[in-house]
Amino acid sequence: MRILLTGKDGQLGHDLQVQLSPGHEVIAYGRDTLDLENTEAIHRVIEQVRPQVIVNAAAYTAVDRAEGEPDKAHAINARAPQVMATAAQALQSAMVHVSTDYVFDGQQNVPYQEEDDTNPLGTYGYSKLLGEQGVRQGCDRHVIVRTAWVYGVGGKGSFVKTMLRLGAEREELRVVVDQVGTPTWSGDLAQAIDQFIAGLCPDLPGQQPVVGTYHFTNSGAISWYDFAVAIFEEAAGLGFPLALKRVIPITTAEYPTPARRPAYSVLSGQKTAAVLGAPAPHWRQGLRAMLRQLAKYEGLLSEESS
Repeated sequence: MRILLTGKDGQLGHDLQVQLSPGHEVIAYGRDTLDLENTEAIHRVIEQVRPQVIVNAAAYTAVDRAEGEPDKAHAINARAPQVMATAAQALQSAMVHVSTDYVFDGQQNVPYQEEDDTNPLGTYGYSKLLGEQGVRQGCDRHVIVRTAWVYGVGGKGSFVKTMLRLGAEREELRVVVDQVGTPTWSGDLAQAIDQFIAGLCPDLPGQQPVVGTYHFTNSGAISWYDFAVAIFEEAAGLGFPLALKRVIPITTAEYPTPARRPAYSVLSGQKTAAVLGAPAPHWRQGLRAMLRQLAKYEGLLSEESS
């Protein structure tokens, strides 16, 4: 199957190429080869590739900077997915679009279901919500995958990599304790997207494709503070260099940012588990897998022990 992948240089894009390439023809684009603010460029690439599936893993994810760059955030997160979806429909192709927990306001205290009311708190979440709407309207055969707190070995940065860098430089870190969600390893997310692609393009005649909006994160729920503590516990066991002695919990009010963030953004995985056949792995399992992968890349683990 020919798949057009956007966002190839991000952490999810990296793992999607690894996951999808053995079974599919993957034509991948990054920001250096496809400007998602340029609708003509998007049309031109899709017409050249003529994919059977478009996987949009690209996004403007600078949550705080988006407050000062709303036009850019909307161009990439809202208009570009709609353009892709309309082009996919014209080719009778399918589309997988990656969205976010930030479409919710975080006021619940139970996991968000796919049909729960959305109410984004800032520009980033609002632009992603508009992108979802554009995909639904533009392409009949689509899957929208909402996820959260994604990290991986690819890309330029993530919470995990930031913690490891700061933990090697400092003896003390302060991390927010009153925001709760679910860390998601991009390797597990890429595997789920692979399964969704199979569901969108079933092999058996008469089999109905999987279509709609789904939540996928690793399982479990945790605060940023507790996630940071777990990162350092696992990293120490793998030999990552750490100067850190203390992680101090702080409140959101003590760490003000330009964009508001949902206090509780745990996503229910029940609907997705029913479609994919199994619940997602626990977040700690994903963290261990990612850190072992990163340790191998950085020469802390041998190939035999990875």
